[in-house]
Amino acid sequence: MDKRTLGAGGLEVSAIGLGCMSMTGGYSDRPDRQEMISVIRTAVERGVTFFDTAEIYGPYANEELVGEALAPYQGQVVIATKFGWDIDPVERKPSGRVTSRPEVIKQVVDGSLQRLGVETIDLYYQHRVDPEVPIEDVAGTIKELIETGKVKHFGMSEAAAGTIRRAHAVQPVTAVQSEYSLWWRRPEEDVLPACEELGIGFVPFSPLGKGFLTGTITASTSFDASNDIRSTIPRFSPGALQHNQAVVDLLAAIAQRKGATPAQIAIAWLLARKPWIVPIPGTRKPHRLEENLGAADVELSANELTEITDAASKISVQGGRYNEAAESMTNL
Repeated sequence: MDKRTLGAGGLEVSAIGLGCMSMTGGYSDRPDRQEMISVIRTAVERGVTFFDTAEIYGPYANEELVGEALAPYQGQVVIATKFGWDIDPVERKPSGRVTSRPEVIKQVVDGSLQRLGVETIDLYYQHRVDPEVPIEDVAGTIKELIETGKVKHFGMSEAAAGTIRRAHAVQPVTAVQSEYSLWWRRPEEDVLPACEELGIGFVPFSPLGKGFLTGTITASTSFDASNDIRSTIPRFSPGALQHNQAVVDLLAAIAQRKGATPAQIAIAWLLARKPWIVPIPGTRKPHRLEENLGAADVELSANELTEITDAASKISVQGGRYNEAAESMTNL
């Protein structure tokens, strides 16, 4: 697979990464651990070198899974993880609050290093901006961790352009991670221009709209309220799903012409936006992994890109991408 570079520091990764969050739950079923390890290792064999996890996923279980799966490939892959949520380390339970106090960051980084089984974290994101801690203090703490060799690169997630600029002035930001897809294009307003100006890579999570843009979800699809985050998201209510089908229909029409799938067109559109954009679709199924990675081989012409972008801009997507409480935890 082709490589792309994130940030001025030259972090080289595969053009498409693998988001591992759902491999320890969150999307209806409870995945088998050995099957998930197999999917991760298959991704490596297919050329993926960029893997995304976080201490909050589980909590902790996802980092442990990724660490075990990638242990045979140390030095060959890039692992990104995240800090920033308040988690009881004994009970393994999150409080629902964010925390990026410098003393907390310096403490939790050691837990991530141990669970991942590495000496240095390749890319360490602040998962959510902490309104109680100046971003300069957070960036300064990561700068210290880089100087001591515990971290290689600094990242931010769901941060506003102004916050990114302030952090970057203290410690260069290698990558910004935020949701971005044909049905959530807010990063285009100011975050993507800031990244381009500052030489920061951009990593879209949920590039397939939490599964919606694959065309496999309809208005009649139900979500397990006890174990599926989509059950809490307004955009996945039956009425919104029916209304938003127009986005999938657009992708399907292009896909049919290109001999591809809607998911591949959605990812290919992101890849074509900027050479420093690296989407990280998540999956737990080998055939979906193959499908997603196949997007790297789909070439969209300038006319096709314009057609997709213009048509999508005329579709008014219904429903919030998070519920109000979750959206309020972002810095956007």
